[in-house]
Formats: sequence, C-alpha cells, structure tokens
Amino acid sequence: MTVLSRRKSIWRNIAMFLAILGPGIITGSVDNDAGGITTYSVAGAIYGYKLLWTLIPSFIVLVIIQEMNARMGIVTGKGLADLIRENAGVKVTFFIFIGLLLADIGNTTTEFAGVAGSMEVFGVSKYISVPIVAFLVWILVVKGNYKFAERIFLLFSVSLLMYVVSALMGKPDWGEIGRSLVRPRMEFTEQSLEVIIGIIGTTIAPWMQFYMQSSVIEKGLKIKQYNFTLIDIVVGCTATVVVAFFIMVACASTLHVRGITINEAKDAAMALEPLAGALSSHVFAFGLFIASIFSATILPLATAFYVCEAFGFEAGIDKKWKEAPEFYVLYSSIIILGVIIILIPNAPLIEITLWSQIINGILLPVVLVCMILLVNNRKIMGDHVNKPITNVIGWGTVVILVGLSLTLLVLPLFH
Repeated sequence: MTVLSRRKSIWRNIAMFLAILGPGIITGSVDNDAGGITTYSVAGAIYGYKLLWTLIPSFIVLVIIQEMNARMGIVTGKGLADLIRENAGVKVTFFIFIGLLLADIGNTTTEFAGVAGSMEVFGVSKYISVPIVAFLVWILVVKGNYKFAERIFLLFSVSLLMYVVSALMGKPDWGEIGRSLVRPRMEFTEQSLEVIIGIIGTTIAPWMQFYMQSSVIEKGLKIKQYNFTLIDIVVGCTATVVVAFFIMVACASTLHVRGITINEAKDAAMALEPLAGALSSHVFAFGLFIASIFSATILPLATAFYVCEAFGFEAGIDKKWKEAPEFYVLYSSIIILGVIIILIPNAPLIEITLWSQIINGILLPVVLVCMILLVNNRKIMGDHVNKPITNVIGWGTVVILVGLSLTLLVLPLFH
C-alpha cells in the first residue's frame, strides 16, 4: 500500500467514525445527569476518596452492557423493549415497564430539580427557570429531527468536562486518590450500601440500555460499522466515568476534608465558593445546569421510546405527531409531570433524587437478565451471540446487584 493510499484509508476511517459518532457518547454523557451529579457529590462529601474504586468495575460493566445493546440493535434492527415484548410476553413486559416508567418520572423530576438548583446559585427562581427550560426541551424534540438534536446533544456532552476544572481548583490529594483506587476500602453500613447502589444505578441506569439500542436503530447503523460503533461506546463510557471521578474528587477534596455535609448537587456548588472560589462554584453550578437540560431532554425521550416499543406503538423524533401520537403524548406528559412536581412548594426533591437512583440500581438486574437472555438467543442474534467472558461479566453484575439490594433490605432488621 502506497503512502497516499494509506493516508486516504486513514481519512476515510476518520470520516466514517465521525459519521457514526453519537449514540455511545450521548448515552454515556446523559448518565452524568442531575441525579448522577447529586449521587457523586454526596458520595464525595460523605466518604471522601473511599468510593472512587466503585467507578472502575462500573466502567468495565458499562462498556460490556452498552456493547451488547449496540450489537443487538445493529443485528436485529429492533429496540430492546420490542424484543422483550416479543420474547417474554405482554404481562411480564407490563410489570417491568410500569416500574421503569415510575422510576423515570422520578428521574425526570430530578433533572428539573437540577435546573432549579443550579439557577438558584445564580439568583434565578425555579418558577422562571424550570418552565422556560421545559418548553425549550419540548420544542427541541417535537419540532426538531434526530440529526439536529444529536448535534445539540454532542455539544452538551463536551461541556460536561468543565467538572475537571472545578475539581482541579479544589487542589485534590493525588496520593490519597491513588491509594483509594489501589487499596479499596468497603464499609458495610446501610448508608454506604445506599450510596454504592446509587452510584451503580446512576452509572449504569436501566433506561440507558433502551435509549442506546433505539439510537443505534434511529441512526441506521449496520454490522459492517460495528468496530466504529464500539469505539464510540468506549469513548462515551470513558467520558462518563472521568466526569463522575472529578465530581467525587471535587467534593472530597473540599467538603469532606472540612466535614461539610450536603443533600444535593446545588449544596455542593454553593459550599465550594468559600473553599475553592466563586469561579469553581459557578463552574460546578453551570455544569449541573447543562447536565440537567441535557438529561431532561433525553430521559423522557428514552422512556417514551421504550414504552411505545414495548406495546407496539410507533416511536421516533423523525416521525410527525400524527404518525406517532402515543410517543409524543407520553413524552409531553412525563415532562409536564416532572415540572409540576418541582414547582410544588416544599416537595421532597432530595428524597426523590436519591431514591430514583436506588430504584435504578434495584431495577437494573431485571433489565440485564432480559438483555443477556436475548443476546444469547441464536434465533435472534445468529452468530453474533455473546462471548463467554461477556456472559461472565454480565451475570456477575446481576448477582452482585441482587446481593447488594437484598443486603440493603435486610440490614434494617438487625438494628
């Protein structure tokens, strides 16, 4: 191969990757939503660097699960919800998706809580910020198309890296961070298990699996593009865990060392000001605002996608309202419900945020069991079934999550 033809091949591959770029990075970035930022902030503030180690196994599992999703979407051309309904029946599907729908209404409420909290740091009332953002989010999906929306989502994804800046301003102890990663320490208390399940539940959220598979289908990806899709997934998962790492570091290096406790991400942003300066506080708050808008768009969209798929309705933002009325009505209803709950005076937003992440962690094994059974079915996947190592990691994750959830339920009995 000549130098010229080699260069052409490299540029052709880069162009192909940029064309495919999107589903993995967007799905991973949405993971760092208001609920996720709150969970990571609370974990850093309470436990310092002690729980950073949880991000390593979370990253490995996240890559494995997202790869399974993408492969299923590419091979079958069907969404995960569609495949669950076809293979598990309507009754099982109904109960799974009612639980997921309730969790996602809570998650969407959390996103608007993030909008409200972040704007309050800048002196803007939630009664102004939340309705305006909700309307803009609704317009983007209802009046836009997938290609335009994807460009906006990628822009939001890049902006989340501002948490790296916020963390570095806190002057973290890198030696202690290294020790925490190399020699993990585990505390078996009810609170620590809630936080660990919350971290796993927000890093590997159930709704992500449905969105990832739907977005691969919406983009029209084929098996010949699989290698580029895998790179997209790895980049997205890496960005997810890097942002989560620096959020925990930012709160551990400033709040934890001074014994400052917080209940939500807004508290972290406000507490950072006297410790790391106004710029660090505003960067943290603006990151929360961007993440909240991003996820307030994607999360109800993913929910509307998978519920409509599960029950055989048309779905997709490239379809007009007349072509997919159930999809747009459900999307609009989830946004309206989230806004109403946020605007209720004294609504228990902190409890809604933390418990929505815990419910994610508890529901995740159910979704994973369905996924692993489907992706190993040769009638569905042909020669593209899981490799043994993928199954070991997948089933191992299910066992660990079930074990953590049962421990969380049993611990209060011994008080």
